[in-house]
Amino acid sequence: MGKKKKAYDHALEDLQIELVGLTRWLRNTGKRMVVIFEGRDAAGKGGTIKAITDKLDTRAARVVALGKPSQTEESQWYFQRYVPHLPAAGELVLFDRSWYNRAVIEPAMGFCTPDQYEAFMKACPAFEKLLTDDGILLFKCYLTVDQGIQEERFAARAEDPLKRWKLSPVDLKGREKYGEMSDLRDAMIERTHSKHAPWFIADYNDQKVGRLNLIRHLLDQLPDTLCPQPEVDLPPLDSKPKRDKVKVKAVKVPQVY
Repeated sequence: MGKKKKAYDHALEDLQIELVGLTRWLRNTGKRMVVIFEGRDAAGKGGTIKAITDKLDTRAARVVALGKPSQTEESQWYFQRYVPHLPAAGELVLFDRSWYNRAVIEPAMGFCTPDQYEAFMKACPAFEKLLTDDGILLFKCYLTVDQGIQEERFAARAEDPLKRWKLSPVDLKGREKYGEMSDLRDAMIERTHSKHAPWFIADYNDQKVGRLNLIRHLLDQLPDTLCPQPEVDLPPLDSKPKRDKVKVKAVKVPQVY
């Protein structure tokens, strides 16, 4: 393992220990936290979310990645399908894309009308103010990546059968709209950045460095989340360890490996 990889793994492990402490702090205080991840296709949203949740109790953190809205959802108030996914007391919720689809992707791809776009841009700050006024800790992250590097990542995905599923038709169409999406992104940030719901812009031309910087920055936005973790004492067993042998009939998994 190279020095750079070792340094990254060590730094990430330290951050993950703090993230475990964060979820313990949320449970102990009953606080609710939402982190939104937006950004360029292939910027690294999924990898960052995986790094954050990798060592966490699955009951303490949830990832929300909604697909295309149904016909019924399209007829609802725009924010309605996101509200049920907001956190309860003690929960951390990470949105892999969010209601901000309407700010960039939908207008760029023609999935919403100009009136729908403008209505969203006017309503979004008020919607987020309602969330934060109710006590939700809301953080919004936008991951940037230069077009040349984005193209390299697209090519790598296209060549790798384990990653090819990540290239959606919208991703491919979006390659032609890099500049348009930049303008929409800037308008989104200008109109929805606020003290109670700030935007954090992270450079993801180097995904690992971007990941570490973003997680560190998120943790630094919170008050002292140190909650002592009690040590666990494992007394010795009363008898010799037993083999785990099923005595009833069942289908056994073959020992292929």
